Amino acid sequence: MNPSCGRCGQVVYPTEKVNCLDKYWHKGCFSCEVCKMTLNMKNYKGFEKRPYCNAHYPKTNFTCVADTPENLRLKQQSKMQSQVHYREDFEKNKGKGFSVVADTPEMQRIKKTQDQISNIKYHEEFEKKKIGGEVPLQPGSHNQGAYQPPAASQNYHYDPTPEPVQPAAAAPPPSAGKRFRAVYDYAAADDDEVSFMDGDVIVDVQQIDEGWMYGRVERTGQQGMLPANYVEII
Repeated sequence: MNPSCGRCGQVVYPTEKVNCLDKYWHKGCFSCEVCKMTLNMKNYKGFEKRPYCNAHYPKTNFTCVADTPENLRLKQQSKMQSQVHYREDFEKNKGKGFSVVADTPEMQRIKKTQDQISNIKYHEEFEKKKIGGEVPLQPGSHNQGAYQPPAASQNYHYDPTPEPVQPAAAAPPPSAGKRFRAVYDYAAADDDEVSFMDGDVIVDVQQIDEGWMYGRVERTGQQGMLPANYVEII
């Protein structure tokens, strides 16, 4: 069932839907509360879940840019890169035998993104082998031909130790096959993100968290992370 517009209360269809401030809006209804100027995801400022332009935004004691998911992410990333914060954590965890950098939320996000990319590549190789008639290793199984014992030696006191066989990587969960359409232009801010234009179709989508996805732009073939509120499901 299609949701109602946060401004006019009428039904909002996917082709004209804007998802912002925990509500759905018609593109024409997403406007300033005071001057009614039409806004978009790049120039709006939210206050108490209502959109405002820069000129009529209510004066408060906090910075309004913290309301957007992108600025929240940039603020957290800058804090983690602070030399003072890094040195404090390094001194606290010195000698504990693990890397402090690997425990930060930013490094955990990068690791999760790399895992998603590895799973997608593994799934592509799995499908290619299946089409070509080759049977890949099942997850958790061992390759019986991976280890070849050395030839018998004349030194009877020599006892070779076989190397352990590593199990094959587990196959990723099958993709749901959902397709998304971009409702705004987006320029990549990091190397692991992807740029796209309004109307581009995004395929091979993997949900990373509530605010971010991983997918491939069908028009350009580029893959990377993208903000979830810039696209809508087809």
